[in-house]
Amino acid sequence: MERLQKIISHAGIASRRAAEQMIVDGRVKVDGVVVRELGIQADPDVNVIEVDGKKIERAESPVYFLLYKPKGYVTTAKDERGRKTVLDLVSDVKERIYPVGRLDYGTEGALLMTNDGALTNAMLHPKSEVHKTYLARVDGFVSLAEVQKLRHGVELEDGMTSPARVKIVERDEKNDVTKLELTIHEGRNRQVRRMCEAVGHPVINLKRTEFAGLNLSGLKRGEYRPLTDSEIDYLYELGNLPQRSASPSADKEKSKK
Repeated sequence: MERLQKIISHAGIASRRAAEQMIVDGRVKVDGVVVRELGIQADPDVNVIEVDGKKIERAESPVYFLLYKPKGYVTTAKDERGRKTVLDLVSDVKERIYPVGRLDYGTEGALLMTNDGALTNAMLHPKSEVHKTYLARVDGFVSLAEVQKLRHGVELEDGMTSPARVKIVERDEKNDVTKLELTIHEGRNRQVRRMCEAVGHPVINLKRTEFAGLNLSGLKRGEYRPLTDSEIDYLYELGNLPQRSASPSADKEKSKK
């Protein structure tokens, strides 16, 4: 017997926290009865567990992919406004996979996708301090003093940011823009954009070049590739998770468009 939110998370449907909200919202049924209490336990081999009317099947083998998300896609399973989602880009993956965290609609770059709920939870937990590197093209001439502010932390409406690694990559004096590389470990909403705005330089273009040590090498926009065993093991170590019991079969596949 396991708690419902753990079963939902391990099935790759949502993170543990999101699963708890699903339960509270009345979106989960056990043997046909809506459950709203977080302490309820069930057995997926005995009980019929449904989320939004769909039965949870036995857990699939875990798979792990890195996607080069283009602009113009949302990182959700569905969009009320009918916009394209990142799941459209991995439609030929037979397992149900979901993005780990989010990238804004107008942001491109590295996005980890998996059906491993435990790893998803670990990567999103603040204690893991997963590093994310961004290349930001911002408006105006960024001074060294402003770079120092970004490095030490800037005050946002939800509090001071943690220290970040920041460097100037290029200054385009003709067009009055600066290209910055920023590495952060927090996961606040639109954090890099808000940090740059806080020092007076709105973001023009934003790309996440690296997530938890995974970079976009060899990928074009809209393409994805399976992670190697060593990359998955590293993520498990980073998330302080027990050693995996088996290697995924995804390494046998090639990068896909």
